[in-house]
Amino acid sequence: MYSSAYVWAKVLSHMEERLGAVTVSAWFDDAEVVELNEEHLILYSASDFRREIIRRRCTEYIRDALKEVFNSDAKLIVFGDEELEAFRSKDKKDNAMDFNPQFSFESFVVGPSNRFAHGAAIAVANHPGDVYNPLFIYGPPGVGKTHLLYAIANGIRKMNPEAKIVYIKGDQFTNELIAALQSGKNIEFRSKYREADLFLIDDVQFIAGKESTQEEFFHTFNTLYENHKQIVMTADRKPSDMLTLEDRLRTRFEWGLLADIQPPDYETRMAILKNKATQLGLNLSDDVCNYIANNITNNVRQIEGTVKKILAYRDLNDMPLDLPNISRAINDMFKAEGNALPTPSLIISQVCKFYSVDEVTLRGSLKNKGTAEARQVAMYLVRKLTNLSLPDIGREFARDHSTVHHAINKVEMGLKGGDTTMQNNIRDITANINSCL
Repeated sequence: MYSSAYVWAKVLSHMEERLGAVTVSAWFDDAEVVELNEEHLILYSASDFRREIIRRRCTEYIRDALKEVFNSDAKLIVFGDEELEAFRSKDKKDNAMDFNPQFSFESFVVGPSNRFAHGAAIAVANHPGDVYNPLFIYGPPGVGKTHLLYAIANGIRKMNPEAKIVYIKGDQFTNELIAALQSGKNIEFRSKYREADLFLIDDVQFIAGKESTQEEFFHTFNTLYENHKQIVMTADRKPSDMLTLEDRLRTRFEWGLLADIQPPDYETRMAILKNKATQLGLNLSDDVCNYIANNITNNVRQIEGTVKKILAYRDLNDMPLDLPNISRAINDMFKAEGNALPTPSLIISQVCKFYSVDEVTLRGSLKNKGTAEARQVAMYLVRKLTNLSLPDIGREFARDHSTVHHAINKVEMGLKGGDTTMQNNIRDITANINSCL
């Protein structure tokens, strides 16, 4: 999900194409996004005149921009000082609980593969800023890292309802920074993160290799750490394996405690499976549970998805949940080890995240240095990691096979020529792709 700052920057850009940059600047110079969700976009402007202009003349432009750029039907609301004060002073608990209460320490199934990380997370929740700061939790996708982040947030919120908790994903941190720079909201951006009591960042590996993002994150980290504010990060690998991460950040990530989570063992998988089935009101026999636990070995998220599919199968087909029926229903969720190939879409999306380029631009005709390199790397990785031919790859990027061939050769020449930046970028992007399989 995109941040509100990123969405607003895109909306302003879209309106500039319709109304002109001067007009947009004149009417929206002091406008700030208060809240953005699927139902509404709330803007604040201190000027009575500008608020009236926005309401009367710009509502349709903004709604059209949201619809065209993000396929959103959000309603526009414009606040003045009184409305903003009333909005911010309403029940703080409702606004603060941004974390699913189901993700608690009590609902986290503990086993040998995650006991250390679970214990560290509880210690952080009980004594934020005093022990294990920062806490760095790493492991493959779907093993419970985000669950522990949310559990820490919910635990601290219970003890201190007034605590300012900020959660962000690594790629969204980059997107918000870009939007803040574009809109001149640098101060607001920094205040949001540097004034937090608890700072949670998921998939921090995505900031590696991005110079401006790492610079901003470095200063944010230092401010929070020096003020004894708790920092918790998750990633799919430990800091020393993030090849394009700056050394000064790598050492800071290792200042506190590194806690890894590995795929669950058989007993933990069975416990997770039965726990989820009970939550959903399913009564699964031991042979069904054993079948699932023996076939899904790496991913807690996939175990939970399997139980949900069984629930849907029961409700839609009204058949007994015996082993033959279950095996037919969920057979497509079992994946032979090593047989999965990434899709071109997955590769392109991960390249775009790494280079902070949107997919439309990557597939388009823009030829600046950063975009061109991202496009060449995407073509190279699609060729390397899939079975697609050069013409097939060309169709993914709306180009002919000779252009694809040239791009692949350029990347290969850089790799063979000892371009360490290119080598590290390829390694990190490939690791990000593999972590999604």
